[in-house]
Amino acid sequence: MRHDVKNGDVVVLIDTSYRKYIVDTTGKTDKIKGVGVLDPTILIGKTYGSQIQIGTKLFWILLPSLQDNLQSIQRKAQIILAKDAAIIIMSCSINAGDIVLEAGTGSGSLTIALASAVAPDGQVISYDKREEFLTHAMKNIEAANLGKYVTPRVQDVTEGITETHLDAIILDIPNPWDAIEHVWNALKTGGYFASYSPLISQVEKTVKTLRGLPFIEIKTIEQLQRELIVSDYGTRPSFNMLGHTGYLTFARKIL
Repeated sequence: MRHDVKNGDVVVLIDTSYRKYIVDTTGKTDKIKGVGVLDPTILIGKTYGSQIQIGTKLFWILLPSLQDNLQSIQRKAQIILAKDAAIIIMSCSINAGDIVLEAGTGSGSLTIALASAVAPDGQVISYDKREEFLTHAMKNIEAANLGKYVTPRVQDVTEGITETHLDAIILDIPNPWDAIEHVWNALKTGGYFASYSPLISQVEKTVKTLRGLPFIEIKTIEQLQRELIVSDYGTRPSFNMLGHTGYLTFARKIL
């Protein structure tokens, strides 16, 4: 069945190099980097899955997926990639209706993934010490149409967590060990902890601190991803591997 773009829709434009741009059809005419000058109203009435020419480029028009939202995010800080966000959501058993706290909002990539997972009845509370990062992240989150599921707070998680009985807490900060006692107090029994750390020395301090408190299922993993190139002549692994981005440490609260 064919569906057309309606006024108020948010769409993703994908060019022939697979670069992605999220566009709100109610937005104003503006210059979009990589696209050119775009009047979003020209998309209204176009059929999803069809192509449109803007300037000298062709773009497919589609409804944005979670992956599209993550890949088109405007970066102010290094983001947590989809390969890591997916395992965080699975390992922390994050479901619709959960109340989840993250600290270290950055550009909001993990926030978008978490908000998508807890919708329509849950909430993500996002701490960052830097108000300018929260402001930038919320622009990305609103562009993904997920703002109503996110509560931003200018707060340092190492100085305390206001909320209690949380389903999961995820930290993307340089010193997660300094927040772990607050994490234990704020989690519900059986709730999950996760931290994202680029350095193994950070992992060691985090795990040592976790072992000093009532946590079980403490583990650290590293996600590596490699695409396969499939052609008419055969298949081989890509020479460009998405290697180390960070170490993921998980734990679960007990009494």
